[in-house]
Amino acid sequence: MNCKQVAVSKEEFKEMDVEQLKALSGEIRREIIENAYDHGGHLASNLGVVELTVALHYVFDIPADKIIFDVGHQCYTHKILSGRGESFQTLRTEGGISGFPCREESPADAFSTGHAGTAVAAGMGYCYARDKKGENYKVISVVGDGALVNGLSMEALVSSTEKPKNFIVVLNDNGMSISKNNSGLYRMLSRMTTGSGYEKFKRGVKKVFGNSFVTKGMVAFRDYVKRNLNRHNYLDYLGLKYIGVVDGHDMKELVSTLKRLKNTEKPILLHVHTVKGKGYKSAEEQAERFHGVSKNFEDSVNAYSAAFGSALSALAEKDEHIFALTAGMKDGTGLKEFEEKFKNNFLDVGICEEYAVTLAAGLAAAGLKPVVAIYSTFLQRSYDEILHDVCLQNLNVTFCLDRAGAVGADGVTHQGLYDLSYLTSMPNMTVFAPRNTAELAKMLDFATEKNAPVAIRYPNGEEECLVEGEETDVERWEKLTPDGDITVLAVGPRMVNAALRAAERRKKICVVSARCVCPLDTEMLDKIAKRPVVTMEENVLRGGFGSSVLEYYARRGGKYRVYNLAFEDRVVKQASVARQLESAGLTTENLLKVIEEIL
Repeated sequence: MNCKQVAVSKEEFKEMDVEQLKALSGEIRREIIENAYDHGGHLASNLGVVELTVALHYVFDIPADKIIFDVGHQCYTHKILSGRGESFQTLRTEGGISGFPCREESPADAFSTGHAGTAVAAGMGYCYARDKKGENYKVISVVGDGALVNGLSMEALVSSTEKPKNFIVVLNDNGMSISKNNSGLYRMLSRMTTGSGYEKFKRGVKKVFGNSFVTKGMVAFRDYVKRNLNRHNYLDYLGLKYIGVVDGHDMKELVSTLKRLKNTEKPILLHVHTVKGKGYKSAEEQAERFHGVSKNFEDSVNAYSAAFGSALSALAEKDEHIFALTAGMKDGTGLKEFEEKFKNNFLDVGICEEYAVTLAAGLAAAGLKPVVAIYSTFLQRSYDEILHDVCLQNLNVTFCLDRAGAVGADGVTHQGLYDLSYLTSMPNMTVFAPRNTAELAKMLDFATEKNAPVAIRYPNGEEECLVEGEETDVERWEKLTPDGDITVLAVGPRMVNAALRAAERRKKICVVSARCVCPLDTEMLDKIAKRPVVTMEENVLRGGFGSSVLEYYARRGGKYRVYNLAFEDRVVKQASVARQLESAGLTTENLLKVIEEIL
């Protein structure tokens, strides 16, 4: 597609009328579709909030006023309107702009986000700091209906009965979680209670009648009517005034509503109804599939997710105790087939990773065999639950970590580079890294029968298996080439394949698939101790597999030559997976270079 840039100055933008704003929204929507077609990205979520974001930028003064997007994958329109229209085609590419809000990138990005549940808490933090410093600006937290039920969001909402002033929570409801409130009278009352006319009227009544029974009676009557008409009156107890439901694609209504809210200091929850994928028929009809798209809108290939779903379904055919859980990622983790076949043994808890893990602990304690499928980057949110609720009780919970390792264009917030470091430090935990899908199936079978915590981590993308290997114990490492002058301990399919390619070009390299990362195969480590060892892993160096190998040899005593290849302690920005691995030295070429230097 030929992507046309949308560029408009702030002055021109602020002078537009509603019809011009509608036309601008259409141009932005076309650019988002074209750019996603050319480069991939989050499509449906961005199409759903075009008018809402345009209206927010039009009414409020950005960046003086702060917009905080929950999750952040719906920020494309915001990026275009905040001075990044000309660079929008570089979105999610190496050296380009991020697909998520990024404080380093622009002052318009008030808070860097990439995981759900952060916007309400961060927004309140801004408000408290603003008030303490005597500053004056509005804070708007834009939260999806799925993210609103995240534990962090709920903690922020219920933490106090009073919320800071000049704080607006925009609930972007695309029809999945919260029902509409279509009461015309309640809409009118919402207008009255936030509009300047009502405030002037109330001040006038108080001026005439003081704090008499007349004033109190009028206020009491208004509150009584609101309580009985409004199904969301519980928000009053949370310190938020509910306004809604507003059509998120009606520019006139959006601008009118937001202008009224700008003139009130009250903390507000604005309920906006939107259509995910709006303006692109396929995305509207298949919002989940078009949530994140690949280049040319082709279906992405994830061999490991598909293999996981099929293997788990096969296990469930034989064992009714298998129970699958995910946190808002049914399709992404490959569990759609499982849900269709075993509906009573499946649960998608929404964007609530901590709940998923402790729920699984309860299932295991009661005798079932729960399997929790969550992306690596999101599982780290439930660190305490894994340690406290699963590992300390040594429960039979299997964690399947999709998108482990480098993730490419999603960038800094989504890298799966930390799971080995925190999982291998936990008691009773076994951690696997299969080198192919057949091995994944074997490990899943082993894990569900082990009666102890097990984590299996694997990357996204296509499968490439350079050697078949032998049928061996999954808890033992597998030697894939003959003994040589140097041993490469590789973790996961990408590292194994990089090492095997090096062995094809330079003889006497012994490649070992270190598929059981924890506990270590100490028998193998003892056998290879006399030769130099190189470890390769898609994980940060600190606390990872290589560190564990070094620690083992240090405790053993003596002199050993061990070299670690892993991601250094730095932020890994968006780029292709190949470029991210290259930047970390996790390639065949760099491995050969390191081996030459060692030998």
